Amino acid sequence: MKKDIQIPEVSCVEIAVVYEYNPLYKTDDWNIYIINNKKVALEMIVIVSQGFSETKTTSLLRKKLAVLPANSFAKVEFIQPELFVLNNRFQVSFFENNQLKDKTFLFEKNTIKESGLRMIPEIKKRGILAK
Repeated sequence: MKKDIQIPEVSCVEIAVVYEYNPLYKTDDWNIYIINNKKVALEMIVIVSQGFSETKTTSLLRKKLAVLPANSFAKVEFIQPELFVLNNRFQVSFFENNQLKDKTFLFEKNTIKESGLRMIPEIKKRGILAK
């Protein structure tokens, strides 16, 4: 029975942390973005995030987006720098052409830092892509 279950592979969807200026508060902030590089829209997107280590776990944070158009991106949430010492996991579920897909992205502990920033062409800002 298990061999008959097909789990679709997710490609062309990314999670990035972006270091950007916040004009409202006049600060440099770290924000999480979801990037859709597909030629089709993603629907009913649910993102569940959590930080964890061997001894600590943060509470779950859930975010829902109704639609993410083809070849676009959306800001998901602000992330506090105090969480960078933890592994940060983002579980993304969505419908693509009426098929449910799911992928987990991970920022390993201490990998979110200014020295790791590179230009993310889709967003046109400096950031780090999750694994």
